[in-house]
Parts: sequence; C-alpha cells; structure tokens
Amino acid sequence: MAEHDAPPRMHATTILMVRKNGRVVIGGDGQVSLGQTIVKGNARKVRRLAKGSVIGGFAGATADAFTLFERLEAKLEQYPGQLTRACVELTKDWRTDRYLRRLEAMMLVADKDVSLLLSGAGDVLEPEGGVMAIGSGGNYALAAARALEDGADDAETIVRKAMRIAAEICVYTNENLVIESLDSAPA
Repeated sequence: MAEHDAPPRMHATTILMVRKNGRVVIGGDGQVSLGQTIVKGNARKVRRLAKGSVIGGFAGATADAFTLFERLEAKLEQYPGQLTRACVELTKDWRTDRYLRRLEAMMLVADKDVSLLLSGAGDVLEPEGGVMAIGSGGNYALAAARALEDGADDAETIVRKAMRIAAEICVYTNENLVIESLDSAPA
C-alpha cells in the first residue's frame, strides 16, 4: 500500500516535564487530530497514578497509552515507592510481550525523586537537566523550556509558557492544557 493510500493516522499531543526548585510538573495539550482534522480539543493525556504519588503523560495512540498506564499502575502496586523499578519491569514486558510490542505510545512519568521517559524500544531515560518532552510538538516545547529554565520562573510557569510556544508552532498541539505537579524530595 502506498503511503498516500494509507488510512489517516492519529496525531496527538505535546507532553512536557520540568523538574525545578523542588517541584516536578507535567503538562499536556488536549488536541487529538486524525489526518488534517481535529477530532477532539480537550483530551486528558496527563494523569495521576499510584494514589497520586506518580504523575504521567502520554503521546501516541490513546488506547495504547491507557493500556500502558494500567500496566504501569499494576507494576507500581507490585513495587510500591519504586518508580524506576516499576518502569524497567514495564518496559521489559513492553519489549517482549507480543501484544504490548505493537503498542504505539511514549510516556513521561515522575514521582518526588525521579523523572523518566518510557518507550516501546526499551528506553527508560532520565532527562538531562530536568526537562523532557515527547509528542508531535515535543521538540518545540523542549527547546522553549530549556530556554526558560535558567530564568526566575517556577516549573509550572515554564511548562505553561513552553506549551503555549509549542501550540503556536505545531499544528497538532493546542493550548487546552492539563497540568499535574508534585513536590520533589528535599535536596
């Protein structure tokens, strides 16, 4: 099948995570697009997990992301208070399980101690400098957040400003934000 004959793909999202001055914030836009059409403008792609002790955001196919959130929640129950271990175990399953291997999504997750990017390629990565982004507008949000992180703004303000910049550039990103935050562990 030629690329132009393929059914339109769901494009969705910009997710940004910033850890600064004792706070970690994940923000995501609400736009879901199918081909050249916006099908939803207020999707909730950022959530709390593990009774509120973990926050996460996803980019990619929505059903796939919900499956991964459910699996991560189960791993967090199996390894309470151990986000890194739970993520490594989830990623192992994601790479080896025939069903999970087909899932198309990426996730950013954080607790009070650690921030991580998870992918089906087996990645469990900590951000360099406390900032990480995924999704269609992720590179725009990442660049904006990195430019803002040395200033006086707190983590949430940086996320809001960077997401606004991404929405101005990326056609698959809007300004309907969902923001979740946690206090970081004391240094």
